[in-house]
Amino acid sequence: MTQSRNELPAGEKRSTSRRTVLATLGTLPVLTAATSVARASDAGAVTAAATAVIDPSATRQTIRGFGGMSHAAWIGELTAAQRDMAFGTGDGRLGFSLLRIPVPEDRAAWNRDLATAKRAVELGAAVIASPWNPPASMVETFVHGSQTNARRLRYDMYGAYAQHLNDFNTYLRNNGVNLYGISVQNEPDYAQDWTWWTPTEMVRFLRENAGSIGTRVIAPESFQYLKNMSDPILNDSAALANVDVIGAHLYGTSFANFPYPLFKQKGAGKELWMTEVYYPNSTDSADLWPQALDVGEHIHRAMVDAEFQAYIWWYIRRSYGPMREDGQISKRGATMAHYARFVRPGYVRVEATAKPATDVYVSAYRGGGSTVVVAVNKGAAAVSQQFTLANSAGPTVSSWLTDASRNVASQGTTAVSNGSFTVMLPARSMMTFVIR
Repeated sequence: MTQSRNELPAGEKRSTSRRTVLATLGTLPVLTAATSVARASDAGAVTAAATAVIDPSATRQTIRGFGGMSHAAWIGELTAAQRDMAFGTGDGRLGFSLLRIPVPEDRAAWNRDLATAKRAVELGAAVIASPWNPPASMVETFVHGSQTNARRLRYDMYGAYAQHLNDFNTYLRNNGVNLYGISVQNEPDYAQDWTWWTPTEMVRFLRENAGSIGTRVIAPESFQYLKNMSDPILNDSAALANVDVIGAHLYGTSFANFPYPLFKQKGAGKELWMTEVYYPNSTDSADLWPQALDVGEHIHRAMVDAEFQAYIWWYIRRSYGPMREDGQISKRGATMAHYARFVRPGYVRVEATAKPATDVYVSAYRGGGSTVVVAVNKGAAAVSQQFTLANSAGPTVSSWLTDASRNVASQGTTAVSNGSFTVMLPARSMMTFVIR
């Protein structure tokens, strides 16, 4: 699956084009083989599934969080209520634990996203920043294909640019925001409207200048997770030594290109983040159902297939984003909240049967004394799904459901029997289970 790289009106991110009724079902039952089909018959067709085995002892990547972008200069700042909606973790909140902001080339604009960043930090989120352009005095024009006025960082300004990034980091720290990391360049390989970098230029800057930056360094943020941008970093030990996070965007990236064997081979001690995407497009309303389940699958694939440690949406508040323009959570946002609210920073993904049935996607995480299981059922039939916890048997399961008429609605608690529990995943739905 791929998505279009289209965009909304000029002046947005790429000027060149690019009520739910809350209800509960009551206590979630433990279904026996004899009762599961009978119960499901009330909802129509039922699909049986292979047992989803969750093994908390088989650990994978550490999760840093889920979040989105605030860019006050382009679409206005989040309001105080919207900040709390985005980064709060209670019922009816998105639960985001990551915020991405721009690095303006003009120092006079460095305070634009400060209020949102400070509130995000107060609510427990981490903040990263990405530049679109260096200061104008550091840039020169050149011919790039058919683009006669393409921009690039002057080679004699690499040191000054590193200082520019470091100064922005210092400014935020002096104003109560300790950046988790800063990027060298947003989408250096998709830069009709901003600054181009070749892989060779990126490696040179990382080797010679990035070590002077006083926070974690993120690179290369390729627009489509193109490995020709990140392979040279991984293959250059001096450049790699000055990078902390390999960052990528997933615009149009096929699921087949999500895995990154070279990172597994050479990325020890480094992190792997997905730092920007909207999916599957920016044209549909974020409240379309069941289309919003595509986001649930996309995050599943990013966690399981790509083994990213972070997943960051483009604009937090937008017609196609997790928060509508009225500040309320959209259906796409609800699917994100199934991960963001319950899979917290520092949790570790653990092994789980990823696809126990056609159109069912399962991932699992361990942290805070709990095991969290997220299940996406994109199918037109309900699925009777058994979950078994290997080497573990938490006494109770709490669950939450999103479907056509509910958004992350609590389904109560039930007991685990002999390390297993069986539930009905409604057709075209998403559920999160917290096992304690």
